[in-house]
Amino acid sequence: MATLNSSEYILTLDAGTGGGRAVLFDCAGKQVGSAHKEWLPKTILEYPGSQVFDTREAWETLTYCIKKVVAEANISPTQIIGISATSMREGMVLYDKDGTEIWACPNIDARAAQEVIELLENRVAERFYNLGGDWLAITSPARFRWIQKHEPAILEGTAHVNMISDWIIFKLSGNIVTDPTVGSSSGLFNLHERNWSSETISLCSLPQSIFPPIYEPATVVGELSKAAAMHAGLKEGTPVVTAGADTQMALLGMGSISPGTWGLVGGTFWQLAAISSYPAIDQNFRLRTLCHVTPCSWMTEGIAFLIGQQARWFRDGFCQPEVEKAHLRGENPYHLMEKLAAAMPIGANGVLALFSNIQNSRTWKHPSPSFLNFAIYDPARTGRAACIRALWESAAYVTYGHLSILREITGSTPERITFSGGSASGFLWPSIVADVLGTDVLIPTVKETACLGAAMCVAVATGRFRSLHEAAEDWVTIERTVESNLDNHHQYMHHYERWKRVLDESMSLVDRNLVTPMWRAPGA
Repeated sequence: MATLNSSEYILTLDAGTGGGRAVLFDCAGKQVGSAHKEWLPKTILEYPGSQVFDTREAWETLTYCIKKVVAEANISPTQIIGISATSMREGMVLYDKDGTEIWACPNIDARAAQEVIELLENRVAERFYNLGGDWLAITSPARFRWIQKHEPAILEGTAHVNMISDWIIFKLSGNIVTDPTVGSSSGLFNLHERNWSSETISLCSLPQSIFPPIYEPATVVGELSKAAAMHAGLKEGTPVVTAGADTQMALLGMGSISPGTWGLVGGTFWQLAAISSYPAIDQNFRLRTLCHVTPCSWMTEGIAFLIGQQARWFRDGFCQPEVEKAHLRGENPYHLMEKLAAAMPIGANGVLALFSNIQNSRTWKHPSPSFLNFAIYDPARTGRAACIRALWESAAYVTYGHLSILREITGSTPERITFSGGSASGFLWPSIVADVLGTDVLIPTVKETACLGAAMCVAVATGRFRSLHEAAEDWVTIERTVESNLDNHHQYMHHYERWKRVLDESMSLVDRNLVTPMWRAPGA
């Protein structure tokens, strides 16, 4: 292992569902600065379910974060030895022959509902899933079909396509590439080969020529261009390195690399993932499987939908006193919310939160967001504090549902699960997760594990480590272990069964179009 100079730094960028971020790490993998700015996807009214990834706004947001984190860390751009990027998955960007972005969508764009139905009728969905490990709902085949039908000039003008973290690499270096972790989220990969699937691409009637070369994570694929350097206030020629999809980078950043390890990533979405040495594809089409960060690793995951966004909605809509108090004290408002919720017992005095559903890729839809079971004569027991607790518990219940499916698929049960992301930074949510799952939970020191994983890729690519395994062994440290309480787990299993029955009943209202679901996958 080579030694990083104490005055050298690694810059990582993250384009998430809820915003952009720049994070700076020092030579020991310690986070020394972070800048974040929220964004919301834009919609096109004439296309129900549509969401647009605004590449111009996103690039301005990311460069704002770069300048902010470099200035606050008080370092020179010449001290940055490499840059990499991670992002949400599934979202894609199309370019014309000059490399200009002409179409882009984020992960939860859902406009291609009819096109999913058409592909189902053509009986190709199961073949796509068995090759690529994911259903049609938010992957590229149905989206390309939608573009061909509604915006054919866009498709005719498309010379290149890649995913959103790849787009950041393009903005930095001018090179259009992808890596297996985010490329496989397109639904156009052959997982076993870790490469574009010529069969799937042919079934979509797309030219093979528009798909970029694939490089494994931790590969230098270019240098920071003069234009990008000027715009972001960085040094031209700085190495640009492939990293990849946010979940896989987060798993790397928490040390979940080897087969048999498990990780829970708690951000805007929550992903519970099991790592395997082969593509463990769910034969019942519920969960999804993608390429992991090394050439001989894959991950199968269950996704809890918009968990971080739910917390953000409740914070902004119902917790203004805590937000204002936190602002005055320089505290995190979520920590004040957790203090309120901690006073509530297991089961939140009967209050139930129905937001995210357990993943079933074939028919993935969610209830209409709601809280149930208030005692209107007893607001102290079933008011805001109980709602926060119920919201936190519902996220853990969805995750438990995914744990049960992953046990079935992999034939294994985790001895412990590492939990990272913003949701892991408090004291209450990790405790609820440990008790609901019945498994000890490890909290890593660095919570921004997606960016830490991307930083590890830079450290390997620039010769500081021989492998990602070596980087993880050196950089990943555990801040604390949250032990599961067996008595609490038994109580939670009772509450979980009740929550699951109510959830299933509430879905009948969605099926009858009496209420609006939080989100419905195209074709579901």
